[in-house]
Order: sequence, then C-alpha cells, then structure tokens
Amino acid sequence: MMTTEDFLKNYKRFKFDKLQGRYIDQPKLETALNDLKDHYTITELGRSFLNVPITGITFGTGKKKILAWSQMHGNESTTTKGVIDFLHFLKDYGDDEGVKKILQECTILILPMVNPDGAARYTRENVNKVDLNRDAKDIKEPESKVLRKTFEGFKPHFCFNLHDQRTIFAAGDINLPATLSFLAPSMDEARTVTEVRIKAMKIIAAMNIELQKVIPGQVGRFDDSFNLNCTGDYFQAQHVPTILFECGHFQQDYLRENTRKYFTLSLFTAVKAIASGDFLQQKEDDYFEIPENKKSFLDVILRNAQVDGKKVDVGIQYSEKIKSGDIHFEPVVQVIKEDLDFFGHLEINCEGKAVKKVDETALLENDIVEVILLNKEKLSINPPHIK
Repeated sequence: MMTTEDFLKNYKRFKFDKLQGRYIDQPKLETALNDLKDHYTITELGRSFLNVPITGITFGTGKKKILAWSQMHGNESTTTKGVIDFLHFLKDYGDDEGVKKILQECTILILPMVNPDGAARYTRENVNKVDLNRDAKDIKEPESKVLRKTFEGFKPHFCFNLHDQRTIFAAGDINLPATLSFLAPSMDEARTVTEVRIKAMKIIAAMNIELQKVIPGQVGRFDDSFNLNCTGDYFQAQHVPTILFECGHFQQDYLRENTRKYFTLSLFTAVKAIASGDFLQQKEDDYFEIPENKKSFLDVILRNAQVDGKKVDVGIQYSEKIKSGDIHFEPVVQVIKEDLDFFGHLEINCEGKAVKKVDETALLENDIVEVILLNKEKLSINPPHIK
C-alpha cells in the first residue's frame, strides 16, 4: 500500500502538467477532463448563470459516498489542479492496495468547478457578484442550486469543501505559513461538538499526521464561527460530516504548485481513511491540537527603511489581477509603520537607507510599487520566480 513517502516520490509521474498556475478556467478544465473521459463517468450536472456547464466526475462502486467540490470561488484554483492530479493517480496506480480499497469501498462524486463564470473572470463571486459560499441557505444563484440538487440527489456520507486561502495566514503564532488549513464546520451557534463533527475532526487528524511528516508546522485550523449561509456549515447541519480544505502559501510558491502537491496528498489520505475506516481510531482532541490560523503575514516587508525622513517598516501585499490572459501579482503598499508586528514571506533589511518610488517621490500607503529605489538602486518587488 502506497505510503506518504511513496506518494510524494511518485507525484511527478501522475501530476497533470497541462494545468499550471493560478488561472484555471472552464476551457483549461475541459482539456483536463478530455484526458480522463475514458476512465471516469463525466456528466453535466447543470449550468451557470452564463449557461456554462457545471460538470461532475463519478467513480468507485462502494457504499461510502463522498461529495467534493472545488472552485466555488472562481479565483481559488489550487484544489481544482489537485483534484485532477488525484484522478490521474487513481487511474495510474490501480494496482495499489490503497487505491483498490478506495474504489471498492467508496463512490465519489467531484464537481471540479462550481463557479465557471467567476473562474473566467478570476473573481471570488459569480457573475452576479454573489459569494456562492454565502448562498447555502437562500440558494438564489443557479450554481448554488446545482450544488444543492447534487447534494440532495447523491445523499453523501461525507463532504469535502475545497478552497484556497490568502497568503496572510500563519499556522499559529510561529513564522511558518499555513500551507494547508482544515475545518470541521460548526453545526450551530454554540459550536457544539457532535458525533457528526467528530467524524470530520478525526479525518482531519488523520491528514495532519501525514502532513506533519512533510510540512511540519505548516498545517492550520480554520475559524469555526457558525454561519448557516456557508455551504460547509449548512451541510454539516444536515448531519453530513463535512471538511473544509484551505490551500495556502508554501515558501516562494506563489503559483501554488507545491501546495497543490500537498493538497493532493491530503485528499488521498482523507479518502483512504474513509475507505478503510481507520479515521475512527483518531482522537478528536488531536484536531484541537492543530494551531488556529493567525493573520500574521505580509508578502514583503522592508525592514528599517527610511521613508520621508523616518525609520519605518513597509508592508507590501500582492493583489492578483488578470493581465494578458494570466495572473499578475501587483505589489501594493499595505502599511507603513514603525516596528511592524508581522512576518514577511520576504523580508529585506534596508539598514536605514532611503526607500522611494522610481520617480524619487516618497512611498505612500496604497501605492503600487513593482520596482522601488533603495538608496537610489532599483529593486524589484515581484514575487520570486515570477516576472
């Protein structure tokens, strides 16, 4: 049976390289699905507001039913890439005992892109500017109706709600990014720990054990404030164990290709744990030992910079924009402050030297600064390995 070490060692063999980067829209997804159509049942489950197909992929013959969905937020594409990698893994490693167990014990239905209109525009919301993850109760939008109809028709025993989170999150109080975060959503305002939530917690605990072997200290626990309009909270309240997956930052990985790999591992681990029933051996207390996410990071911090005659720290955050058919990371000055109490994914010690814009005027908050002057020398503020 394939171990975590084996899975990562072989990852490049089943990674679907035709899906790369952050901008994954419907045409790119269709290219990926075309490579899988002879191995999986792929069906149209409904249409978006702009009449774009919303697709479901079904596989396995078992009694344990798992429903998973990705890109409910159009600009959160890492899990879509990981889902496609996972499907290639199952296809290519059908002789593995773990894969056999999954396909025998589980029936899995995955919606790889719930929000194709938002994906095309690289927006969190759908084309009507509605956050579909806040439409679970009212289900006003067509995409929400497709997901609800699928949920009610499929009658899953487990749900996986697949998302991305911003680069701002740390796993607890330490200087490490939350590369993956998980949540067993609450079922009520009191955040009652029910048997349904405990099942989700135990699956998360099983994933965390494996992830700590490869990204120690980089797994977080998402906030469990209750909101019945959130899809995960709503499905959990319907007594279906539901897990929120959040893909975050890995060091110097703004295209989230490393995060993608660890997400795919976590997906395999979760499904394998359900198939075998081994997750029941975990303790819910181990779930609560996972550190809570903290908003502790900025993308770039210029430490000890002289700005307009004062010694300060300059915090810069990337804003993601579509440019020439791809995602452009636009550096924006978020905060200028003495002794800035954040970690930076990149920190530059300016040693008290003057920092200015390229036109030699003073930096201001909200400035876009792809290049700055550090002691009159040009310095690029673009993400590592991205031009």
